Amino acid sequence: MKPLDELVRPNIRALKPYSTARDEYAGGEITTWLDANENPYDNGLNRYPDPHQRELKRRIAALKGVRASQLFLGNGSDEAIDLAYRIFCQPGRDNAVSIAPTYGMYRVAADTNDVELREVALGADFSLPTDALLAAADERTKLLWLCSPNNPTGNAFPTGEIERLLREFQGMVVLDEAYIDFAAEPGFLGRLDEFPNLIILQTFSKAWGMAGIRLGMAFASEPVAELFARVKYPYNINGPTQRSVAERLTADIAPQVAELRSERERLAQALAACPAVERVYPSDANFLLVRTAASDRLYDVLIAAGVIVRNRSRIPGCAGCLRMTIGRPEENDLLLQTVQNFRP
Repeated sequence: MKPLDELVRPNIRALKPYSTARDEYAGGEITTWLDANENPYDNGLNRYPDPHQRELKRRIAALKGVRASQLFLGNGSDEAIDLAYRIFCQPGRDNAVSIAPTYGMYRVAADTNDVELREVALGADFSLPTDALLAAADERTKLLWLCSPNNPTGNAFPTGEIERLLREFQGMVVLDEAYIDFAAEPGFLGRLDEFPNLIILQTFSKAWGMAGIRLGMAFASEPVAELFARVKYPYNINGPTQRSVAERLTADIAPQVAELRSERERLAQALAACPAVERVYPSDANFLLVRTAASDRLYDVLIAAGVIVRNRSRIPGCAGCLRMTIGRPEENDLLLQTVQNFRP
């Protein structure tokens, strides 16, 4: 990769972060808080939250096997996606590279930040086009977006191909592992120190069942994580969110993940036998991408039955496809019964 100073926008390198009231003292036992213009009457919400989320980061770092200094917490992964553009890409000048189809926020955040996004189509059976991704980059390419397992295709990409991108791409590789808990392979978090140009995104919205809390994680080298902390808004994670996540970190999610993976395989086999289904793509995520003979009509029939799925038939590479999230067994049974009874 290029030296980090060459990848970061000059104004971000020079940026002095906003200093909160709690950043300006060197510790000590404080009992009287008169520094931040807060309401002094305790109702559980009257104090500003820790802008650095120190205790929550400590707990998450221990759970994930990383250092707290390698962790950024954002308002969903979407905040980290937006900040990556703001940190590394000069608007109207720099560009990023991404696979397609993939998670739509890479494109939305690029357009919002006036950054060209060069999309490279996946290969046959949604394979990773490693050579084409590298060829799409030039001297102004700062980011490469890679979602694995990918959304909406569901497949995880081979470790060796991801390693090659990390070694040969000259910018930052953002590896979105939102669905890694459902995959057969462990992902790259244990190899974070091996690749200084690696940023890993993970979330509490999927396997951890905390989508309503909107807490995303970005893992990176200390210098890169510090850049995210420098650019973020001061109180980006509110106090109730910090407390709620900390309380739930002791939960054992393994049984639910195991059931969802088992239901995924059951549903994939049953759907493949349905008359209207042309193909069920292999999945390492908590959803299935299903190609049907009449996707729009089947979507309407499912809606009429009270079942909502995601119609992906209009995005490149996914013609005729519906994305079906794995639900509870009884929810999957209703989905399956509706698809079994549908005739194109």
